[in-house]
Amino acid sequence: MNVPVWNPAIEFMEREALERVQLAGLRKTVAWALKTPFYRHRLAGIGLKHPEDIVDLRDLRSIPYTTKDDLREAYPSGLLAVEPERTVRLHTSSGTTGTPTVIYHSRQDLDCWTELVARCIVAAGATAHDVFQNMTGYGLFTGGLGLHYGAERVGMLVIPASSGNTSRQLQLMKNFRTTVVHATPSYLLHLHASLAEEGISLDQLGLRKAFIGAEPHSEQTRRKIEDLFRIDAYNSYGLSEMNGPGVAFECVHKTGLHLWEDAFILEIIDPRTLQSLPEGETGEIVMTTLQRQATPLLRYRTRDLSHLVGGNCPCGRTHRRLARIKGRSDDMLIVNGVNVFPSQIEDVLMKVPEVGTNYLIQLEKRGSLDRLVVKAEICAKLFTGDPRTLDDLCERIGELLRSAVLVKPTVELHEPGSLPVSEGKAKRVVDLRPAF
Repeated sequence: MNVPVWNPAIEFMEREALERVQLAGLRKTVAWALKTPFYRHRLAGIGLKHPEDIVDLRDLRSIPYTTKDDLREAYPSGLLAVEPERTVRLHTSSGTTGTPTVIYHSRQDLDCWTELVARCIVAAGATAHDVFQNMTGYGLFTGGLGLHYGAERVGMLVIPASSGNTSRQLQLMKNFRTTVVHATPSYLLHLHASLAEEGISLDQLGLRKAFIGAEPHSEQTRRKIEDLFRIDAYNSYGLSEMNGPGVAFECVHKTGLHLWEDAFILEIIDPRTLQSLPEGETGEIVMTTLQRQATPLLRYRTRDLSHLVGGNCPCGRTHRRLARIKGRSDDMLIVNGVNVFPSQIEDVLMKVPEVGTNYLIQLEKRGSLDRLVVKAEICAKLFTGDPRTLDDLCERIGELLRSAVLVKPTVELHEPGSLPVSEGKAKRVVDLRPAF
């Protein structure tokens, strides 16, 4: 089969064999989990005391969900399943409470993670001949180190540029003929907007591919990146609780994100009823680790929203595919009783040719009603023409948004570079409504 592949024996494994691998992995995960204070208590509550009690993959559904709050309560080592001396790295992520979640890794855990990332990189058509520039943060954030080691395993020349310092990023791309980058979609759009001021043209760059992730984005944003840079951009999915990058990735056909089912069991549930949803219905992603020793997780509620893609991918891989992440169940905005996802607003804005690469969603309270304000940067020349042109554009964008989200927003148009730019994950929503 003439498709780029890293591990054909696993990636094209027959479904029945893949499920046998999953069952064996689930039993190992339960065995590791039972060594932790948290899961020993949690599993005893359902009478699960031995890995052999798992006789079928369906037995997973009897295990309670694990949440981010559980991880915070277990901080710092309540979920550590191996002796401390067997751990070689940890990553943490903090939330609004300030209490971080921590994931420990053994040497074998890191090796498995690196293999998954290498699998992703090759599926997207990158090779050992590529020069890879990693534009995401290193340190406790998993995006930098995760892609770094995977790219090295593939044999790519890796430039660990980390995030920010746009001028230096562009100079590195120019001087070393970077062919593949990893960055957030918002930062790539900012990078393109900075080309002219740095005196660099696309023809001076050798870029051909971008791996984008870390923040939800629309298909229109991906297409804008591809059109602006004249490259292929590939969607990725990962979260620190499941290692980080390498959980799921698009192949060259871009028909959905292949989720590596030899390493994870995937469920899609209704976040309200917690019941399983059939293929094609959007719900919350729930994940179980199958390879990780140091911090095994059973039925972890990610809060990310997506659905399973039906049918087969032309690449021939047998692992199930996720649609792009719609958003998070806890990121949903309620505006005067209407559910609105930021990704819906982005999708509309990126379809409007006059809109640039940066926008901001602001929520305010006017009396007893919510007010949705959408601020968008547009081309500078529109501000020097007939003011009626701006009024017409405002009205057009407002109507498009009202049709998409069922709420009529106030639209503000801004000159390029006037809205805040984030060099990490973009902060697209500012909620100024008083808390009750």
